[in-house]
Parts: sequence; structure tokens; C-alpha cells
Amino acid sequence: MSIVFLYAGQGSQRVGMGKDIYEKFDVYRSFIDGLKLDIPLLKLMHEGPEDELTKTEHTQPAMAAFAAGVTQVLADNGIRPDAACGLSLGEYGALYAGGVFDAKDYVKLVEYRGRVMAEAAEGLKCSMSAVLGVADSSVIEETVADYDGEGYIAAVNFNCPGQTVICGDEEAVTAVEGLLKEKGAKRCIRLKVSGPFHTKYMAGAGDKLKDYFEKIEWKRPSIPVAVNVTGGFLKDEDIIPELLVKQVQSPVRLENDLRTLIEAGYDNFVEIGPGNTMSGFLKKTARAMKADVNISGIDTAEDLEKIIVGGING
Repeated sequence: MSIVFLYAGQGSQRVGMGKDIYEKFDVYRSFIDGLKLDIPLLKLMHEGPEDELTKTEHTQPAMAAFAAGVTQVLADNGIRPDAACGLSLGEYGALYAGGVFDAKDYVKLVEYRGRVMAEAAEGLKCSMSAVLGVADSSVIEETVADYDGEGYIAAVNFNCPGQTVICGDEEAVTAVEGLLKEKGAKRCIRLKVSGPFHTKYMAGAGDKLKDYFEKIEWKRPSIPVAVNVTGGFLKDEDIIPELLVKQVQSPVRLENDLRTLIEAGYDNFVEIGPGNTMSGFLKKTARAMKADVNISGIDTAEDLEKIIVGGING
């Protein structure tokens, strides 16, 4: 049975994330306790407060630590992916699952990424909004491109049929939300993130990441990894650090990634959370493709134990 690991992105974090897994699984606890970071990771993950956990410089290493710890527990029980994909921040988890870097380097790298992205967002009054109910994402792209009002805006996340995220200056996001509702959008939901990610405002973060990446030993993944910038599998000629520099300031083509995986014949997916956001995107994409997929999620210790004991179909 071929298994795809899906790694959640920023916005899925919650206070209490991983606490029951930490208490129940020695491998997870040992990994978390062994991390040497510049933030009080365990307290933020287990106790919050939410406004601190939601800060980019805290969310990203917390999500990475959860993902790496759960992946290690699965590997310790003989469960490894045959392919991987992640949403934005989650793409680093997918690369880790493919053996591109080791677990501690993964979390440290993401800690740095979160810090430079937070720095790039300082002083900006920006928002990200998930636009729901517009089946054709080109309508959103055209509306954004034609917008000539105050402020900057871009379409930044193409998540699944009927959901595209826009991001930019607050006044521009508010105005375009109104325009899209006139064109049939059912809802516009503001996301729990603290910066204008995947826009031109992250160019400075991209430059800093480029310098940091030069210090890392990059390996080629041992499994197929679908990447956000291209919406397809990583190719032999692709240079991973260059893609990740581009990723932080470019649109995320997640729907295309999911279509690529399904078209390649993968039909068993495990979302490594917290939350079930990626599972929702996958279900909608599979439905649009008239494809049958099996989806499991790991948010809690119970979820993790269920997969270990019963398998992916358990």
C-alpha cells in the first residue's frame, strides 16, 4: 500500500497541540525535550497563550516540532511515507520526510524561517483571507489583477476547488472581498496568521533564507515530494533551496500538488496535523476529480495509536 504524508501549514496550530502525544509516546517526548531552540517551545505548544503561539516566530517551530516528532513515532513503528506534500510551512515537513535534512536541522531551519518572516511583516497592516465558493480560481486572479484601489493585494494560496486565499494590505483585502462576494463568493474567512505570506513583502525574508540555506547540507529526497511553487513533483534538475526561497514570496499551488499525487495513483493519505485542514482540501480536490481516496489524520495521541495499531485503513 502506497502512503502519502501530508504536512499541515501555519494556521492549524492550537494551544495544547501534541500534549497528549508527549505524555504517551517516549519517542516523541525524547525528541521534543532534545530540541535546543530560542523559544519556550513546550510551554507555547501545551499552554500557550494563543496570542503567543499564533506569532509566526513561535507557530512555525511549534508546527515543525509536532510534525517531526509524530513522523519519528510512525517510523519507529515501521510506518513511512512513499510520497509527501505540505502546505507552505508544511513543505519543510514533506522534505524532512523525504530525508532532505535531519529532524533537528528541520526544526532549527523552520525556527529561523519563522523569525525572518515575522521580521519582514513588522509594521505592515496586512491580512490573509480564504475566499470560499468561487469554483474557478481564475475569477479571483482576474479580480485581484484588475483591482486599482488603495493598497497591494495578491492571490497567494490555491488550496482546492472553491478555496483560494488572497493576501495584502488590509484596505485592499477588504475591498476585494467585497468585489468577490458580488461575483458569487459565499464567504471570506480571515486566517490566523500574522503576516503577508507568499507575497512580495516576503522578499527580504527570502534573501535571508538564501544566505541561511548555504550553511545546510541538502540531500535529494528518497521519495517523490510535491512542491508548492510548481504544483508538481520535485524534479532532478530542481534546486531545493532556490524553490524554498521562491516559495516564501510566491503563490502556493496546493490543489495542483494534490491533483499530481492523485493522478500518480496515490490514494492513501495521512495528514500530520494538528487540525484537519489538509484533509479537507484533499477531499474537495478528490471529489472534483471523481477519485476515491482514503484519508487519516494525526492530531491526538488517540489518532496516532489508531494508525499504529490498525494501520492506515484502521
